[in-house]
Amino acid sequence: MREAVRDPSLRAEVVARVPLHYTDGADESLDRPAHVRAGSSLAWLDDHLALVQDDANFIALVHPHHGHVQAIALPPGEGGVRQFDDGRGNKKHKLDLEACVTVRGPTGSRLMAFGSGSKRRRRRIAILDDATTHTPRVRLHDAEALYELLEATTGFAGSDMNIEGAMVVADVVRLFGRGNGAPRRGLLPLNATCDLSLSTLMEYLEHPGRHSPPVPQHVTQYQLGHLRGTPLGFTDCAHLGAAVLYSAAAEASKDAVDDGVVTGSVIGVIDARQQARYAELTNEHGQSLLDKVEGLVLARDVPNTAYVVIDRDDATSASELCTVALRGEWFTSTR
Repeated sequence: MREAVRDPSLRAEVVARVPLHYTDGADESLDRPAHVRAGSSLAWLDDHLALVQDDANFIALVHPHHGHVQAIALPPGEGGVRQFDDGRGNKKHKLDLEACVTVRGPTGSRLMAFGSGSKRRRRRIAILDDATTHTPRVRLHDAEALYELLEATTGFAGSDMNIEGAMVVADVVRLFGRGNGAPRRGLLPLNATCDLSLSTLMEYLEHPGRHSPPVPQHVTQYQLGHLRGTPLGFTDCAHLGAAVLYSAAAEASKDAVDDGVVTGSVIGVIDARQQARYAELTNEHGQSLLDKVEGLVLARDVPNTAYVVIDRDDATSASELCTVALRGEWFTSTR
């Protein structure tokens, strides 16, 4: 168990924000709203930001400089729809894509998006190839055998498995699990990471009948701290040289399925020795950002800067892409 400490020398300040609306607007025939409903995870895909959503079967490609937002439709769900919420009464049918990562595919960059695994229906992996062409290719893979291994690794899954982040390190996919549930069956909710062999994972997804899923390795647990009395849980991750940048939210939810009251978010860093430090996110006025941050990447062309996505947990509100200035010893202290 690694314990994260709040570091007063670090600051993470939102300096700009843009609501995410699809450039082509709504499309009733695809059951597509006019805006990005939920921002669950971010990853660079060539020169775009790929954004997956937990309650809408669309991947958003965002150009961070001019704000163009393209929607790539995933296969429809039960009833032929692509939006899922309590108002429609179909929330239980959503894919719940909560983590994504870019890997090398046969024709270029490939996006891999993971379901949270919090329910049986949420144990699929979406793969997107040729995303920036006129003919993007999307496949959904049933990964139940993999998720069963993850759930059986109780040091990672804890009482209520909820995968929220993913990153690639060499030939390893590192998954980040969010411990925002409640104790069950003698197990506690855990914030933890585990490693999967990337090559074994791809063999399993391409040929599940011939290849077994990768066995989770190198489990590490984290105590991430609290904000205003609410425990923090991982929501996404990104590379920071030899270290890892992570986002975490304080959400008073009873389990990994239902939303709860959010009391803020943080950005933290885990160095090469697995020591973790964090700073609370603040808004443009220097006040606590009382929103749930669920997506995180480092900016490529602006130093000491990250992009995060705010998820409102509101189907009628657009998620926001925020530019965050990272001030303090985020970088030099992690070498």
